[in-house]
Amino acid sequence: MRTFKLQVQTTVDGYLAGPGGAMDWLAGPWTDDLNAYVDELSRPVDCMVLGRRLAEGFIPAWAAGPEGEDQKSIDWMNATPKVVISNSLTESPWENAVVAGGDLAETVHRLKEQPGGDIITYGGATLAAELIAKGLLDELHLFVNPVATGGGLPVFAAGARRRLRLVAARPFACGVTALHYEPERS
Repeated sequence: MRTFKLQVQTTVDGYLAGPGGAMDWLAGPWTDDLNAYVDELSRPVDCMVLGRRLAEGFIPAWAAGPEGEDQKSIDWMNATPKVVISNSLTESPWENAVVAGGDLAETVHRLKEQPGGDIITYGGATLAAELIAKGLLDELHLFVNPVATGGGLPVFAAGARRRLRLVAARPFACGVTALHYEPERS
């Protein structure tokens, strides 16, 4: 079975977007040590899962070749097949992406049973919180930025209690700390 990973940037107080969806708190630019870590995390990945709202900005931004990104990363982001989770779209308006709606757990189980490498999701907030709440992830990679926003879109939905086991913690020169967790299974 394939491994399903979450990779999100978060604040120290647990938000992946600030009030009003603001992302002005992100640490940057990333340093070479963090870029190498992300490259290693992404190496076995051959499928991305994105929420619809995130996909609407994420896919076109990478297709345009975001400033400051190296061509290898741009090519990988564009070439990796994507599954967009949406109950409002019936077909994908994007190249190299399909839409999956309906029961999230069934969709994830179907993806994990297919042959291939790891699967990664970058969220958005609603999808990430739902994947965590339903226990559908095998690994959580939280990139904790050295800032607190005091509110916003939480990584963990209210009432979504989950026991996690810390696999590794690694600080980087730019101030971000990567926390790698696995859900405790009963």
